[in-house]
Amino acid sequence: MQLIVPLSKGDLGGSIFLLQPNILKYFNLLNSVRKTGVYCKCCIEVAMELSSKSEYALLALLALASHYQSGEPIQIRKIASEKNIPDRYLEQLLAILRRAGLVRALRGAKGGYILVKDPRHISLFEILSCLDGTEQQEPKCQNTVLESVVIDELWQEANQAAQAVLERYSLQDLSDRTQSKRQLNLMYYI
Repeated sequence: MQLIVPLSKGDLGGSIFLLQPNILKYFNLLNSVRKTGVYCKCCIEVAMELSSKSEYALLALLALASHYQSGEPIQIRKIASEKNIPDRYLEQLLAILRRAGLVRALRGAKGGYILVKDPRHISLFEILSCLDGTEQQEPKCQNTVLESVVIDELWQEANQAAQAVLERYSLQDLSDRTQSKRQLNLMYYI
């Protein structure tokens, strides 16, 4: 996914999917653009990627969300095999999600993991913040150069916009989108 950061004040537009841990890497890129003075027309285009950790956790949570209504737990091996996630890594991710209060482990022969609350009430921001952390970063640039100040302000605005997008979508929204795409794919095969 991509983040378009306009250099003029205004709407960020497009789809924004920004993860906090990646911010410093791209903040350094923006600072180098400021220093060299090389700007691509009226915007800088920066590619942002979802970490493997976050993607695997979202896949696991989508599997749990699909079984939420029935209340039946899903075992780690089933999730791992369906979503192609390494077993040991999935165990670690589910432990993080359990400590964050998003999932619960049930013991026994028919045990496994279940969501603690309705997928409609779990925002993507809540999920990603427990995995990668989303504390607001103070601008690293202590420079008083006007361009640096503007870049810092813009970066904070982009961060806030990304957070708003992640808070707006729930795990259920992601599940619904998956189902609608699956239905479209089935229609192509008929």
